[in-house]
Amino acid sequence: MNVPNILTVVRFFLIPVFIYVFYNPNISNNIFWALVVFIIAGATDLLDGYIARKYNLITKWGKLMDPLADKLMLLTVLISLYIEGIIPEIIIIIVFIKEFLMIVGAFFLYKNRKLVVEANFFGKIASVSFYVAVIATVIKLPYSNTLLYIAVFLTLVALVQYAYKNFAHNKS
Repeated sequence: MNVPNILTVVRFFLIPVFIYVFYNPNISNNIFWALVVFIIAGATDLLDGYIARKYNLITKWGKLMDPLADKLMLLTVLISLYIEGIIPEIIIIIVFIKEFLMIVGAFFLYKNRKLVVEANFFGKIASVSFYVAVIATVIKLPYSNTLLYIAVFLTLVALVQYAYKNFAHNKS
């Protein structure tokens, strides 16, 4: 297992760490520290992608598991924020449906075409915007809800772009 894949595994392990910290009332400023875990997860995501591309360490496993780790972390964070009444339910519903469609679509493409769906520009921008929106929301910046809705919009644009590229435009 190479370094980028190890960083992806670390990100999977950060999910239960986030949950533990977020919901632990014995940790002073637990939501702040959970945010730190989320930021570390984001840093590992950036780092694993950079290392994989720079040193040609891209693997099929990494192409599949890296986005899965990202999706699970994001959904965990958003659901936690919703449970605490910090973000509205509609955010969770839209993101969950989008991610469900992405997973089903990726499974279909892999099973039928042996095609691994790769991250695209819109997906990366949507991910970054969710990180910014979550950070802004947790630290209670003005307009953080607006940032969340922008991130949701960008994630839907990414879904449409993935669908167009892999289904409508590329029917091979």
